[in-house]
Amino acid sequence: MAFTLQLGEQAPDFKLPATDGKTYSLKDFADAKVLVVFFTCNHCPFVVGSEEVTRATALKFMEHGVEFVGINANSVRTKPDDSFAHMVERMSEKNFPWTYLHDESQDVARAYGGLRTPHFYVFDQDRKLLYSGRGVDNPRETDKMTVNDLDNALSDHLAGRPVAVPLTNPIGCNVKWDGEDEHWMPAEACDLVPQTK
Repeated sequence: MAFTLQLGEQAPDFKLPATDGKTYSLKDFADAKVLVVFFTCNHCPFVVGSEEVTRATALKFMEHGVEFVGINANSVRTKPDDSFAHMVERMSEKNFPWTYLHDESQDVARAYGGLRTPHFYVFDQDRKLLYSGRGVDNPRETDKMTVNDLDNALSDHLAGRPVAVPLTNPIGCNVKWDGEDEHWMPAEACDLVPQTK
């Protein structure tokens, strides 16, 4: 079993600084009908390749009370480009429609079990996990993607349906854990569902 939050579990709290100069905790998003927490970063080609699709998904569902929170937990010793200063630069340049938080201690990433960048967690109004995994099936080259699992999960939930596919394997670079080789995490840790050919 992967060391990540399981479906139906409660969203762990956090208290993290954001690129806007404020500090946020879970309760600051209490008004959100649905909360999407995702582990992300500045440099990963899977994040960069899919960030405009993520932006479009966030904007699409914003009017339905869905809020997005991105968390960068990567070790700056492993990836200097993932420093907080670079996060501020990136947000200033891109103006993403989400709150961008820095998890320097990596405690929040451990609490959630963030596996890859990006790795999405969708929580209902009671902050119970209803979807975990990838955003799309080809985040590095979204012109070749065939499914937007994040959009599908949000659409299902907001329509009052059970999420048809609540669990997918996150696709991306592994979270860069401090003191570990950047590819330290075993690949099977990200096998949340059996691979089908």
